[in-house]
Amino acid sequence: MTTKTIKIAGAPISWGVCEAPNWGYQMQPGRVLQEMAELELGAMEFGPLGFLPVEPSARAEALKKYNMVAVGGFFPILLHDSTYDPLPDVKIELESYIKAGAKILVLAASTGVEGYEIKRPELTADQWKTFFTNCDRISEYAATIGVTATVHPHVGTMIESKSDVYGLLEGSDIGFTLDTGHMIIGGTDPVEFAQKHPGRVKHVHMKDVNMQRASKVVDGSQTYNEGVKAAMYTPLGEGDVDVKAIVTALVNSGYDGWFVLEQDLMLDGEPEAGGWPFTDAKKSVDYLRAVAASLN
Repeated sequence: MTTKTIKIAGAPISWGVCEAPNWGYQMQPGRVLQEMAELELGAMEFGPLGFLPVEPSARAEALKKYNMVAVGGFFPILLHDSTYDPLPDVKIELESYIKAGAKILVLAASTGVEGYEIKRPELTADQWKTFFTNCDRISEYAATIGVTATVHPHVGTMIESKSDVYGLLEGSDIGFTLDTGHMIIGGTDPVEFAQKHPGRVKHVHMKDVNMQRASKVVDGSQTYNEGVKAAMYTPLGEGDVDVKAIVTALVNSGYDGWFVLEQDLMLDGEPEAGGWPFTDAKKSVDYLRAVAASLN
C-alpha cells in the first residue's frame, strides 16, 4: 500500500501580510520566507504586489534561496464592467508568471472598491454576461502560456454567496480556487463542492473556520476585518471545516495541485521568534501532513 502525498504551499496572509488597506502590521519577506522554509513548504504564493521583488527573475531567485518555487498569486480585478477590458492588465501580470515559473492565476472578482468591507453591487444580467465572458477570455489566454486561471470565491467580492459560486460554475468554464474558509462563510459547503465538482477545482486554499465566531460576519453584525481580528480562522483541524473530507475527495479524484495554507490573521507588531503566527502555521502543516498520511 502506497501512502499518497500532497503538495503543500504557504501564503503570506498566514503571517498577516495582505493587500487590503488597514490590515495591520506587515512582516518583512525575509522572516516570512525563513519560517516557511522551517516548515519545509515547497512553494508559496506571491502575496501583495511588492512583498516579493517586482522584477520576475529577482522574485524567483528570492524563493530559490529558501528552496521554494512560485505557485502564482492573488490578483483582484474588475470583471463585470463592459467599459473596462481586464485582459491587458492580466497579460501584464502574467509576464512575471512566465519568468518566475508560476502556474496558477488566482482571480478575485473585484467590486470596484478597495477592501472587503463594502456592500457589493447587484449585477444585471448583462453585467453577469460580461463577467462570464471575461472569465473565459482570461482562462483561454492564460492557457496559451501554460498558466491555469481560476476564480477565488471571497467574502466582499462578486463571487461570495452560494448562488454566486454555482452561477459561475454554470456561466463559465474557468477553474476554481476552492477556498474552504471563504466558501463556508459565504454559504457554500466546501465538502459538497469538492465531492461533486472536483474537476473544476484547479487550486486550493486551506482554511479552517470557527463558525460560531464567523456567524457575526455572516449576519452582518461584524465586518470581515473584525471577524479576522476575533480569530474566526483557526489552525487546520481546530475549526468546523471538514478538512479531511475535502482533501480525500480531491486527491481521490486525481487532483495533484497545491494545497495552500491560508489562515487570515492580523498582527499588531513584530512577533517573537518562534511564536505566533508561526505556531499556528506549524499546527496546520502538521495536521495536513497527517491527513495526507491517512490516505491510501
